[in-house]
Amino acid sequence: MPGTTTTHRALSVAGLFAGIGGVELGLQAAGMRTELLCEWWEPAQAVLQHHFPEVPLHDDIQTLKALPAVDVVTAGFPCTDLSQAGRTAGIHGTASGMIKHLFELLEEASPRWVVIENVRNMLVLDRGTAMEYLVSQFERLGYTWAYRLVDSRFTGVPQRRQRVILVASRSDDPCSVLLADDAGDPPEADYRDDAYGFYWTEGNTGLGWAQDAVPTLKGGSGLGIPSSPALWIREAAVGRAIVTPTIEDAEALQGFPRGWTEPATHRGRASLRWKLVGNAVTVGVAEWVGRRLSEPGTPLVAPSSALPQGARWPTAAWGRAGERWAVDLSLWPERHTYQHLLDVVNTATATPLSLRATSGFHGRLMKSRLRYQEPFALALKSHIEHMSQ
Repeated sequence: MPGTTTTHRALSVAGLFAGIGGVELGLQAAGMRTELLCEWWEPAQAVLQHHFPEVPLHDDIQTLKALPAVDVVTAGFPCTDLSQAGRTAGIHGTASGMIKHLFELLEEASPRWVVIENVRNMLVLDRGTAMEYLVSQFERLGYTWAYRLVDSRFTGVPQRRQRVILVASRSDDPCSVLLADDAGDPPEADYRDDAYGFYWTEGNTGLGWAQDAVPTLKGGSGLGIPSSPALWIREAAVGRAIVTPTIEDAEALQGFPRGWTEPATHRGRASLRWKLVGNAVTVGVAEWVGRRLSEPGTPLVAPSSALPQGARWPTAAWGRAGERWAVDLSLWPERHTYQHLLDVVNTATATPLSLRATSGFHGRLMKSRLRYQEPFALALKSHIEHMSQ
């Protein structure tokens, strides 16, 4: 649990597809040490070099010849071909298909644990082809595996972000890592109704609507650009009721210290920072996984039911060669003190959503069949009138 100390030897980590180091920062908070980072994108490299200056950084997994002798290998591989905001080309797409190099490296390596993270959509895209590929590769290599869908809000951050965490091991039970905690869904009373997050780039088929939270921060959007979500602050004055958080707010919403991605600014446009943050792993999620990797618990796998090959992937499951089991657990393994949205987003520095963005979103919303709160539509209309002046 949070704050627990342990006398166990610090586990060593190799971080592949490291991004801006969300996994590594969380694992370090859990007492681990990083011995290798691998990341190809230069803006992300700049962030890693600034915050992890003593850790060797390799620039391309395709040219990484071997893994060091570490306890944990992590791989938050590209979601570009798996996410709804991406190309949805699937697990063998140009970007997401890079995960194949992990399995090539594991042919000659023997880490105690392997940790993978990616989007919820890979459970259903192409009837779960991505998940089938991942677990089949682990089974081929003699690993037992477990995965679980978790919501970043369990760590206390006001961001509704659902991600699949998969842990595999040849020597240990991954169920003792991912399936040993369950706090259950929080009551509605945990959330305030003074602010709602939504994605202004949507409006045709969805809103990305979230009460007392922002929707999932994304590296891209339905319009193909990295962008912030927007907030509707119910009681704010006209002109300040529809706003966008700053990039520093976004960093905090992912569990990073504010200013974490600033080293990337000199590598290009400021919008790159939104893509970096949107692609990252929530730090608190990685810390939870790290604590359980260091000190596994007792699995809560009963009752579970057999999962036939080709069946729809549930929100949690485990297996090994010859057997697969679905597990009924919530998306909240723990429940940390919740940070309310308006306690994280600095409303004084938040920027009013532009007239063009608000008008576009409002127009799409009015033509759609989506359900929405009438006061929200009125707030949008008032904001458009205010910005027009």
